Amino acid sequence: MSLIRNPKEFGSGCLFAGFGIAAIAIGYAYPVGTAARMGPGYFPRALGIILIVLGAIMILRSLRSVGSRLAVSNLRPLLIVLGSVLMFALTVVPLGLVLATILLVVVSSTASHEFRWKEALIASALLAAFSVATFSYGLKLQLPILPAFLAGY
Repeated sequence: MSLIRNPKEFGSGCLFAGFGIAAIAIGYAYPVGTAARMGPGYFPRALGIILIVLGAIMILRSLRSVGSRLAVSNLRPLLIVLGSVLMFALTVVPLGLVLATILLVVVSSTASHEFRWKEALIASALLAAFSVATFSYGLKLQLPILPAFLAGY
C-alpha cells in the first residue's frame, strides 16, 4: 500500500508549498518592515508562509484520506490554455491590453468542448473592458490599451 493515499491532494499541496517557497525566495532581498510599517518584502513573505502552511495541511491530509489517482487523458486543453497565456504575455505590449485580452479569452475558450464563438466574443469583450478599467485606470499600470497604430503614437 502506498504512503500517499490521495495523489491529487498531495500534488496540490506540493504546488501550494512550491509557490510559497518561490514567493519567499523572490522577496527575500526586500526589507520586511513591521506590521505597522510594511516594507516591500512583507507581503511576499506573508503570502509565502500562508501558502506553505496550506500546502503542508494538504500534504498531511493526502496521507490520511483516500482519493482518486491523477489521470491525464487529454493534454490538448491544458496546452491550449497554457499557450494562450504565453500568447497574452507576448502580445500585450505590441497589441495592447484590449486585443491581447480578447485573444487570450477566445483562444483559451477553444479548449472547451462547449466552445461557441458568440459566447467567447461576448465574454472576451466584457473581460477586456474590465481589464482596462482595473489595470489601466484603477491601478494605473503602464500598459498600452490599444496597439500603437490604432492609438496614434
